[in-house]
Amino acid sequence: MDNASPDTPPEALVQGLVDLLEVEELDTDLYRGRRQPGGFGRVFGGQVIAQALQAAQRSVDETKVAHSLHAYFMRPGNEDFPIIYRVVRDFEGRSFATRRVIAMQQGQPILNMAASFQVPEDGLHHQDTMPDVPGPDELLSEADLRREMIDEIPEKFRRHMLRARPIEIRPVHPRSWFRPVKQEPKQDSWFRLVAPIGDDAAMHRAILAYASDMSLLGTATLAHGVNWMTHNLQTASLDHALWLHEDFRADDWLLYSCDSPWAGHARGFNRGKIYSRDGRLVASVAQEGLMRLRD
Repeated sequence: MDNASPDTPPEALVQGLVDLLEVEELDTDLYRGRRQPGGFGRVFGGQVIAQALQAAQRSVDETKVAHSLHAYFMRPGNEDFPIIYRVVRDFEGRSFATRRVIAMQQGQPILNMAASFQVPEDGLHHQDTMPDVPGPDELLSEADLRREMIDEIPEKFRRHMLRARPIEIRPVHPRSWFRPVKQEPKQDSWFRLVAPIGDDAAMHRAILAYASDMSLLGTATLAHGVNWMTHNLQTASLDHALWLHEDFRADDWLLYSCDSPWAGHARGFNRGKIYSRDGRLVASVAQEGLMRLRD
């Protein structure tokens, strides 16, 4: 809910996100994604990924569960129009299925995505250990941190930065929006929905896909002490890959641990690992984004 006031109840904020990520079936393998109420300008990339995943999930038998997606952004989405999703059923096997999804606005593709699904089965297992960081109960939310710096936020940005949001983020090491300094390109933050939702696992996956586009792109900028608030920095997601490893709930705390091993040629590469509060690695993310400093 882009136009939500600070007094909007948490349940309404979360229901707004759930409604946004539900897709309407227009015909076989053809879906329509809603517009963000009150949204303007460019569509948030995580919304397009999540709606595309929902369209793909709607075309697959419930016995098969999404385990990965790979998407390319081609054009910025426009908040003035809904998004049409066309699903192509490339493969339907006994254990796996693959789908291609083309997201379109005004007859032009804005995103291409491939997704793979698998019937769950047991197998060999190992995982990285969750970083040793303070838990969410010890940290301030991003909203609280922004309210503390209200006098530093330019008037034209205040409504956007202080609006109520359906996903709460609690950064482990908060960064300064107005006095950025060069630092190691790593960041950890906890996130969860601000109110519970039901047990629809497909919706929990869609919400994680939506949230996985938050925080990630800015990781590469940390090494250079720049951000869009203080520099003439142009950023945009170029691609996005998500692997879903384990079951999780988006309304329970998840740790997003991000790093950027490389940047160059006006691009920055970012990686993320998402852990449940009990230390399970539930998802991995990778993204390359445009990172261009203009004169």
